[in-house]
Amino acid sequence: MRQILIIGAGRSASSLIQYLLGKSDSEQLKIVIADLSLELAQKKTSKHPNAQAIALDIFVDSQRKAAIEKADIVISMLPAHLHIEVARDCIVYKKSLVTASYISDAMQELDAAAKENNLVFMNEIGLDPGIDHMSAMKVIDEIRDKGGKMLLFESFCGGLVAPESDNNFWNYKFTWAPRNVVLAGQGGAAKFIQEGSYKYIPYCNLFRRTEFLDVEGYGRFEGYSNRDSLKYRSVYGLDDVLTLYRGTIRRVGFSKAWNMFVQLGMTDDSYIMEDSENMSYRQFTNAFLPYHPTDSVEIKMRLILKIDQDDIMWDKLLELSLFNDKKIVGLKNATPAQILEKILSDSWTLQPEDKDMIVMYHKFGFELNGVKQQIDSKMVCLGDDQTYTAMAKTVGLPVAIATLQILNGKIKTPGVQLPINKEVYLPILKELEEHGVMFHEQTMPYLGYRPDAVS
Repeated sequence: MRQILIIGAGRSASSLIQYLLGKSDSEQLKIVIADLSLELAQKKTSKHPNAQAIALDIFVDSQRKAAIEKADIVISMLPAHLHIEVARDCIVYKKSLVTASYISDAMQELDAAAKENNLVFMNEIGLDPGIDHMSAMKVIDEIRDKGGKMLLFESFCGGLVAPESDNNFWNYKFTWAPRNVVLAGQGGAAKFIQEGSYKYIPYCNLFRRTEFLDVEGYGRFEGYSNRDSLKYRSVYGLDDVLTLYRGTIRRVGFSKAWNMFVQLGMTDDSYIMEDSENMSYRQFTNAFLPYHPTDSVEIKMRLILKIDQDDIMWDKLLELSLFNDKKIVGLKNATPAQILEKILSDSWTLQPEDKDMIVMYHKFGFELNGVKQQIDSKMVCLGDDQTYTAMAKTVGLPVAIATLQILNGKIKTPGVQLPINKEVYLPILKELEEHGVMFHEQTMPYLGYRPDAVS
């Protein structure tokens, strides 16, 4: 039996483990699931005869090294900053490694050692990053192979709530790390290229500059800019492209509403609020409003945000219990962002019967034989339940498929890498289609940058 070590048994590992267990007999696999919580790891085995759960503290060198030494290949589903210790051990014990995380500087420094030991260190092989790279490079390579010249590339992705579970005014619930949602866009201006000009959007304006996206059967969405759209310009071979933009998808109206929190300062994570543990939700809200001897918190909020009482924005704020004086924050030494996350989690946590949804949308503008054209490529994936979510599918399945491809010698190129080569993305995308993760492409006249499509 060939041993696959999976370190980390969190929510995103469910579909990954299910896939590998399903292949374990035909592929002669033993799946070792390691987690700090032995109970969680045992739960993920589903009592399968080819699965073994072990308790592993990533910070205990002896435990980590012993588990990696026994494996034939290693999958790290840990938080991104913890991959590096696993990766260094993989070099020592000559094991290939697969992660769904962005390539860090520390990981990139292991490239030469990985190549020297003929090891594949595949990173960014989840959803975003991951499926976005593979689906984008497939179309870009097809355009180039025909002799076309790329003019525009826009890419959007969002984790959303499925239509049947969309039952709040925000048309949104947390399907991934809530903290990442609260802090989205911070840490510098968003930057991208539009019609040959560099553009920058500071955080204070980020959620007021959105682009509309229509997906057949699912309606209209909006996309706001990611912080750095230029990160993959050279990686994708798009140094000369006129427009390059990457964004996050939400339902229309979300960004305008979220901007209220930004303008108030509730998403700030740089300071601690005094006596946060005993603060009510109403007191938290009032802390960002000016003092007035007679006006209520509600009146002050409407005045400062210029919201009419019959505005849907007001309904969205009321729905979150922001003015409730009975609900207590209960967090010691908390930042505004941490408190806002707590408040939002009351309303936006997926319920047991809820399902999530992933939407990905690419636009490719190009010139071929003197004619300018555009391809729009769209993918929608719905979750099955709270275990096999759309997020778990789209993050875990590419990781699992890539792992088996490496183990079977079908992905051979060594080194620290992301999935932009045909030997990687073609078989993975093909197999993902068998699991319902597929893109629908539509060719149309080149539209370029359309100011009327931007709110």
